[in-house]
Amino acid sequence: MTATQDRVRIVETAVLSDNWYVLKKITFDFLRRNGTWQRQSREAYDRGNGATILLHNPATGNVVLTRQFRMPVFINGHDGMLIEAAAGLLDDATPEARICAEAEEETGFRVRNLRKVFEAYMSPGSVTEKLYFYLGEYDDAGRTGHGGGIEDEGEDIEVIEMPLHDALAAIERGEIVDGKTIMLLQYAALHECANGHQR
Repeated sequence: MTATQDRVRIVETAVLSDNWYVLKKITFDFLRRNGTWQRQSREAYDRGNGATILLHNPATGNVVLTRQFRMPVFINGHDGMLIEAAAGLLDDATPEARICAEAEEETGFRVRNLRKVFEAYMSPGSVTEKLYFYLGEYDDAGRTGHGGGIEDEGEDIEVIEMPLHDALAAIERGEIVDGKTIMLLQYAALHECANGHQR
């Protein structure tokens, strides 16, 4: 099979918007499997890579999630208040450093025993972002504040603590609909007991 870089010839790249992040229209020729070249055009939104974490308390079996307003889901029919795992863009930091800082900003808990579990592209048809997924532990002794995010950046984040099994039930009821959060909760359910020990 021909290497992918030999199957793609970029013809033109046009910046459609760079008001918030960068939206580009890319015109390219693609070598199909039957040996013919086909001209295609796609838009790609580049906002950088990010990281997300599920905080869990090994002593209680609880997890910490957040609730905040998300305009894109609001205009797509949701009430906009999304329950999520803490997350943020890397902004030139390492994924590990960024997610520890982001988790503390959003939840008010210092992360212990950080563990990377996988990487994933969340919307590869239109967004360049790759997410780094982590599990981490927390406890009351590691509370450094009330969380809530950074007000100057428009963040108004509610911190939610609940048992892992309640969070899984919230997925079933359609109350948790954020993809990264569902992935982390299901990973935790598959690989960890409620008390945080490996099965």
